[in-house]
Amino acid sequence: MMRDKTKKIVQFIRTIYPEKEIIPLHEPLFVGNEIKYLKECIKSNFVSSVGPFVNQFEKKIEDYTGAKNAVVCVSGTNALHIALILTGVERGDEVITQPLTFVATTNAIAYCGANPVFVDVSKKTLGMDPAKLEDFLLKNTSIIDGFCRNKISKKRIKACLPMHTFGHPVEIDAIMNICSRFQIDLIEDAAESLGSKFKDKHTGTFGKFGILSFNGNKTVTTGGGGMILTNDIILGEKAKHLTTQAKKTHPWEYIHDEIGYNYRMPNINAALGCAQLENIDSSIFKSRELADNYNEFFKSLDISFFSEPENSYSNYWLNAIFLNNRVERDAFLTYTNEHGIRTRPAWRLMNKLTMFRQCMTGDLFNATQIEDTLVNLPSSVPFTS
Repeated sequence: MMRDKTKKIVQFIRTIYPEKEIIPLHEPLFVGNEIKYLKECIKSNFVSSVGPFVNQFEKKIEDYTGAKNAVVCVSGTNALHIALILTGVERGDEVITQPLTFVATTNAIAYCGANPVFVDVSKKTLGMDPAKLEDFLLKNTSIIDGFCRNKISKKRIKACLPMHTFGHPVEIDAIMNICSRFQIDLIEDAAESLGSKFKDKHTGTFGKFGILSFNGNKTVTTGGGGMILTNDIILGEKAKHLTTQAKKTHPWEYIHDEIGYNYRMPNINAALGCAQLENIDSSIFKSRELADNYNEFFKSLDISFFSEPENSYSNYWLNAIFLNNRVERDAFLTYTNEHGIRTRPAWRLMNKLTMFRQCMTGDLFNATQIEDTLVNLPSSVPFTS
């Protein structure tokens, strides 16, 4: 029975992308001024981290998201690393995050010498579950000298790092309130959710910091790149300083006043981002239209399609369905990929990876079930002009 449904799914996806023999999961879309701006950038000779497109891209992201400060980086991982540093995460600290995420989230925590603690996700959002977060904190922590301490490890829990999975917002207001009660700083991994909103406010603008990604498969791409978002002007200036090797402004002297990072996005990448942003509204409109079409189709097959959570406006970066179990999931992945449809499972849970197996976890029932049953479908914006 499921094999017959899988064949119908392959046929349906091919009607969406009729010109492609191999249908990727999510490919970039270049339909605007990308070539024009790249030529301007090359002609100006400003192709590294200094140039007008860098400043323009930051300003455009500020205007689009409503963040007071946006600071470009080479990648979303770099952006997250700096956000954690400026939040005060230090070696030996703990950072609460979710097990269902891309590895960059937990790698950035490890870069700081801190340890991730994994709290379960919600089936309603695919992101961190506020109820599970609160339950974990009530059972396992206490406030000592103004800091949240893990009663088992005795370590300071400095930050909470939820991720807006596949572009779908978490219940960020509830998480924010819980973090405030337990004196934990909130950082949002909004790498996948450019254009997504929770209660009409853009993701990545609720916490102390938020970060975006502009990797090659994202809603807006700069080839590789990321962005730090913050509403704290001073922290925004500090982020820009650290990402440019902590170099003090001077007409010719090379003066660096602390350890900095070579994380600043090149002008040539920012040029691409400026062009991409000009078409983001139409791109997200088409992505949401694709999601509606998928949703209607899967209703006819009695297969569960994941729709945007309550109070949310999702960019539908990746579309997802749920199958009945891991065996069914693996058979589906095998058949579709053998027939040129690049479907993908959810990530392997972070607590199952070798480097994070010793990390503390809460009850991860939902994340485990999602890992076993979720499949991502081709989600490229289905138009070329």
